[in-house]
Amino acid sequence: MAASSPRDGSSARAFLGPSLSAVRSGLREAVSIERLMLAAKTALAAGLAWFAAQLMPEPISQYPYYAPLGALVSMYPTVADSLRKGLQSLLGLALGIGVAMVVASFTETSALAIAVVIGFGVLVGGLPRMGTARDWVPLAALFVLVAGGGRREDFSLAYLGQMGVGVAIGFAVNWLVFPPLRYSAITPAFRRLRHTLGDQLDEMALALNESSPQNHQDWASREELLAETASRVRRVVEAAEESARVNPRRWRRRRDLAADLADLRAVERSTFQVQDITDLLSGVIGGEDESSAIPVDVMPRLGDALSATADVLRAWGESDSLPDVLARAEGTIDAVSRTYYEAATAHGASVSVAAAVSLSLARIIRVVRSREEGEHPDRRPVR
Repeated sequence: MAASSPRDGSSARAFLGPSLSAVRSGLREAVSIERLMLAAKTALAAGLAWFAAQLMPEPISQYPYYAPLGALVSMYPTVADSLRKGLQSLLGLALGIGVAMVVASFTETSALAIAVVIGFGVLVGGLPRMGTARDWVPLAALFVLVAGGGRREDFSLAYLGQMGVGVAIGFAVNWLVFPPLRYSAITPAFRRLRHTLGDQLDEMALALNESSPQNHQDWASREELLAETASRVRRVVEAAEESARVNPRRWRRRRDLAADLADLRAVERSTFQVQDITDLLSGVIGGEDESSAIPVDVMPRLGDALSATADVLRAWGESDSLPDVLARAEGTIDAVSRTYYEAATAHGASVSVAAAVSLSLARIIRVVRSREEGEHPDRRPVR
């Protein structure tokens, strides 16, 4: 038997690596504190719903198992989702019951009748703004038609009533018992993106002063990484905003989400400028676009401006010295402008790339300064 080569082992690791990483990530999420809390609250809501279902009058009490189902379908990570999707489920049930009752008034239960209620249920579920209701319309229509038998009116009343009890209990438990408030992820997400942008500018500044920059161009392929990091910040802020809706804890843990959204727009604009600089310099530093090469006299000044702007991004929201860092960055950008103007005037050198990079850096500084000066100190959230 031939021995396995090291290359075979490397290939197996390369093939299985992403899958194992996804499994580990999924397991961590499954046993996270928030997920365990959601499971505990769902179990509590289902038990309370079953207990309440026994206390309902006839004929509703004959179908107690729909109350825990209502609690289950209304339990979501955020209170706003619990309310919205719980009500949507009840709307879907009511519409499905209506479809089944209309069809049952014309025919007995049969293969044709089942096909008709399912077809009409799917059509009704396709109405605009139905949300999760679209899945419940055909399901409820089928249950009422088949399981209701000769007591469809009683079954429909019990079905809707017990589901309503379960949805109400599910929402109440989610609203009262540690409703999740996802503020804690905002600060690390902003910090991670700002530092990623700063590191990108620093690496490009280093490349400008290297004798063989083409050997160190990992930064040139990071535009997608920058975009994904910015998208992750947007998802974190939007998740925090969603978690605060209809959440009683937001009054005890106040945070200016409007300021977070404004910061999000500002950091996204800064990300776009860094991506633009990356695109401009990747061809020039790599030697692919010699016609737009940066004059030798301009390179050190441009590197200083890149590094100074990187310091601004890292200090933004984290350091009390940001005004001084901003002033220094503005000075380095002005120096770049003077240097490339002199190079163009004295030697007729091409300065289009240097001018474009300088303009992008100035826009980043302007974005940061506008956010820093536009925030009221009493409303500014701690980053």
